[in-house]
Amino acid sequence: MMGSSVKLACWLLVVASLGQNHLVTGGCSGKCCRGRDLSCSTIDWRMNRVYGTCYCDESCVKTKDCCFDYFTECPAQDCAVSSWSFWSGCTKTCESSVRVRVRQIERQPSNSGEPCPSLEEKAGCREYRDYQGSHCGRNSGTALISSLEFGKGRPKHDSYGNPLDPGFCIEFKLESRTPSCTVENRPHTLWMRYITEGFKVCVACEPPALRNNSGSCQGDGQESNKEAVLHWQAVGNPRCSGTWKKVQKTQQCTCPPQHSFVFI
Repeated sequence: MMGSSVKLACWLLVVASLGQNHLVTGGCSGKCCRGRDLSCSTIDWRMNRVYGTCYCDESCVKTKDCCFDYFTECPAQDCAVSSWSFWSGCTKTCESSVRVRVRQIERQPSNSGEPCPSLEEKAGCREYRDYQGSHCGRNSGTALISSLEFGKGRPKHDSYGNPLDPGFCIEFKLESRTPSCTVENRPHTLWMRYITEGFKVCVACEPPALRNNSGSCQGDGQESNKEAVLHWQAVGNPRCSGTWKKVQKTQQCTCPPQHSFVFI
């Protein structure tokens, strides 16, 4: 009986010594692998304190059979991307279109790091002059509108350095809008979700959409009475459109930011 106890004690001592040696050497040291790799394994302690075959590939996090030191030896690295490129140009066809900017992957994610975000971003776009240099604007027809943020990047001087007319603002009461406006979830079209029936909105008529020789923007309704139903369309999503009625013309827009837009 005494002999059996001594043998058991010796066996436990050997197992404890082996465990300590493994804790020192580290099961995943120099063995980090991408994806699912069954050959990326060793014999060591798992995270669940079970001794046996454990893995050092990225999939071991999901299968819960990583070696005990996986997160120490194979730390997660999130995707890294470059800065956005400059926006591409418009189409020079006097029609609303889409401009694009892109960014590049500088480091792929590893060890269950955060995946890469979208590498392409689009925004509404419209040219004011075509390839022949003719002005694209018209004083009547459907009003093309965009977020007021679009107007902040407009030039304040013409090509000769002369100051441009500061423009004006038209207040409208929204009569209708299509369902496509409310389901927009792209970053450059979120502003369309605030176009709500029955609300008053402000639309700025500023350069270069404001033509100096006419003092008007396309679709601003200046020649129409207050009962006339006018049409508008959101730049960036031609399916987001509707109608409104002119309330008044003011020198500056006074609506909340989410209900302030700009003629394109």
